[in-house]
Amino acid sequence: MTAMNKIPLTVHGAALLKEELHRLKTIERPAVIEAIAEARAHGDLSENAEYDAAKEKQGFIEGRIQEVESKLSHAQIIDPSSTDADGRCVFGATVDLEDADSGQAVTYQIVGEDEADIKQGKVSFASPLARALIGKFAGDVVQVQTPGGQREYEMIDVRYV
Repeated sequence: MTAMNKIPLTVHGAALLKEELHRLKTIERPAVIEAIAEARAHGDLSENAEYDAAKEKQGFIEGRIQEVESKLSHAQIIDPSSTDADGRCVFGATVDLEDADSGQAVTYQIVGEDEADIKQGKVSFASPLARALIGKFAGDVVQVQTPGGQREYEMIDVRYV
C-alpha cells in the first residue's frame, strides 16, 4: 500500500464515515431486505414496481457500504490537535483569513473530500483555496482563483484544533 492510496481524513471525518457505515449495516440494509421480502410476497415480480425499487435501493446501499469500507480501510486519520507544523498550514489546520478587498474575516478548516462543507467552513484539501493555503504561514498573503475571479487573502492565524 503506497502513500498515494491513502485518503486523508480528520478524526471527526472518520467518525462520521463509521457512523454512516453502522447506520447502513444495522438500519438501511435490514429495512431494504424486509421491503424486498414484502414485495416478493405480492407475487408476480415482472410488473412489481415496489420490488424493482427495493432491489435498486439495495444495490445503492451495498455499493455505498463497499465505498465507505474502502475509504475507511485506506484512511490516513489525522488528528489536527496533535499536529505540530510550527505554524504552517497543513491538512486539518483551521485558518483565519481576511479578504484583502472587503476586509471580511473568514475561517476555514482543511479537511478530506468527504468532509468538505463550505457552509460549515470546511474546505477540501484538493480545493483551489486549500492548495493555495497549504505550506503557508500566518502573515502570508495568498491569491486564489475562484469562480468569481482572483481573490487575495491574508492569513491571520493558523490553528490546530
